[in-house]
Amino acid sequence: MNSVLRTIVFVFIFLFGSTARSWAQITVPADTLQADTVNIWDFGGVGTLNFSQVSLSNWAAGGQNALSVLGIANLYANYKQGKNTWNNALDITYGTVKLQNQQVRKSDDKMELNLKYGHNASERWYYTVQMNLKTQLTPTSTVTRDTLISDFLSPAFVLASLGMDYKPNDKLSVFISPVTGKFTFVKSQVLADKGAFGVQGARQDMLGDPVPGTGKHLRKEFGGYVNVRYKEEIVQNVTLQSKLDLFTNYLNDLKNVDVNWENMVNFKVNKFIAASLFVHLIYDDDVNVAVDRNKDGQADGSGPRLQLKETLGIGLSYKFE
Repeated sequence: MNSVLRTIVFVFIFLFGSTARSWAQITVPADTLQADTVNIWDFGGVGTLNFSQVSLSNWAAGGQNALSVLGIANLYANYKQGKNTWNNALDITYGTVKLQNQQVRKSDDKMELNLKYGHNASERWYYTVQMNLKTQLTPTSTVTRDTLISDFLSPAFVLASLGMDYKPNDKLSVFISPVTGKFTFVKSQVLADKGAFGVQGARQDMLGDPVPGTGKHLRKEFGGYVNVRYKEEIVQNVTLQSKLDLFTNYLNDLKNVDVNWENMVNFKVNKFIAASLFVHLIYDDDVNVAVDRNKDGQADGSGPRLQLKETLGIGLSYKFE
């Protein structure tokens, strides 16, 4: 556990230390200091609250009353001066659903923090160091609520990368890193003992039974990483945001590429009302998913699978700068 915390602290110190050293090298003439520092920082974000409701009364075709709420927050704080840039982004998604005669259940839960420092190397290229953290906010359990599936920092995926960032315009960014450390952290000992999310599970005793408390909390990988970000208003009041992450482990089978692809289409109705379509695809060869091979409704195995999530909502949206 302590080694995990030391690793995360080291990454943060390295990122902020690199940025601080670069800032220390910036000299600004006294007579232009006030003018140049006006727009150094750019803060903003978008908050969206989507609702969905179904109400039935004497409905012959059957069905259930349902109410769902989905909140999305995308915040950013960007710094730029001279040849130095520092981009920070925090994305949070959380949703709940209430079906008739059932308890409220979680429908979505994601938190992602991205820190990226760049130093201009040429017109379109930047020397870049980046740190990315992905986790969730609250526990997720089975329908019967007796088995834990995931939790805050269980898992937490951390990527620490050094490379080059290609920015031909404000719409596209392609970050290429041949030197990337990927850390999968599972805080929950229960999940660690199960070997969830690719960490090493609990060792077995002489009878073949797992020994509680012996599962590893951390999985370390070293490899190459590519991150592509694209944002454009494809037609009036319709904006596409796409993010593709590719990672391959040098220390394992190079042909196994971890894929994380997120696509968001935002439809702006007016200043306060908007709709959004979110499609998320994941493939990770180290993460096993329960599989029903004989189609009897019961999971009888597990293995890596393409994971797909789609969310469509309409609701209140507010953009602030």
